Amino acid sequence: MKRKFGLQLSVLVVLAASLVLGACSPAATPVPPQPTAVAQVAATEAPAPTAAAAKPTATPWAITPGTLRLATTTSTADTGLLDWLLPQYEKATGVHVDVVAVGTGQAIAIGKAGDCDVLLVHARAQEDAFVKAGDAKERFDVMYNDFVIVGPPDDPAHIASAANAVAAFQDIANTQNTFVSRGDGSGTQTKELSIWASAKITPTKSMAWYNSIGQGMGETLVFTNEKGGYTLSDRGTWLATASKLPNLKILLGADKLADNKDKTLLNPYGIMAVNPDKHPGVQYDMAMKFVQWFKSAATMKIIGSYGLDKYGQPLFYPDSAEYKAAQAAAQ
Repeated sequence: MKRKFGLQLSVLVVLAASLVLGACSPAATPVPPQPTAVAQVAATEAPAPTAAAAKPTATPWAITPGTLRLATTTSTADTGLLDWLLPQYEKATGVHVDVVAVGTGQAIAIGKAGDCDVLLVHARAQEDAFVKAGDAKERFDVMYNDFVIVGPPDDPAHIASAANAVAAFQDIANTQNTFVSRGDGSGTQTKELSIWASAKITPTKSMAWYNSIGQGMGETLVFTNEKGGYTLSDRGTWLATASKLPNLKILLGADKLADNKDKTLLNPYGIMAVNPDKHPGVQYDMAMKFVQWFKSAATMKIIGSYGLDKYGQPLFYPDSAEYKAAQAAAQ
């Protein structure tokens, strides 16, 4: 089940509300949307916790019971990671975490409005700009996976033999095979646009083969499967939904991250607490305690085990400074 709080809105609504009403004015609680097809897919396909994984123990810091607002990218929800991980945090601390899962661009807009306490996203340039603008004091590395290009098994654009993602995109454009873009300002779309730029191609709505649909990663994969097209996906969401997508396969990126020959497709995630100096309504102390827990070596180890039993590989790879230090100390 995908976890959502009442401020889950499109970026246009978020920005409009921010301009007109300011941060967090009292309002009637909206009726939550009905689960989408992809939510059902994610619920069906999210891997169960690894039996051998250690559970987080109670944190050493005192946390006042309450509710923390987390704005994050769709991949952390579509993979089932947060539905598995956050109840463990809540049990250990007494703090409930409400999640809005949207594209990274929309999540950052929510943070800029002061309408969340923590961001967990994956578009490094946008994250660095968020810190530079004073909306967060610091960004922390926490985990990574990578991007892959998926498409029809018969591969009409012949991208499986491409040297890298740029060459693959050029092949898709030259053959005018269907390509589906998230079109939602997400970290994945940001990466997609950078690949098109490197290929010296500017896709537009006038190009019949290019479909920009304004949806999350799971929905985009479902749409691509129906159209028999190509798309760029983060590996975690692909692994969690692939069994329901019979018309698609990985054509560039290999079956495992270690075998992905295009190292520019690495996909790092960062976590940030929203700055109370700029947004006085945020719960900064509570947010920073969550950040410290999330990037701790113990939590990173658990994240790195997620998906191993079902897929033979993790959906996310731990990457925090604390985890790296613990690994180095153990050697």
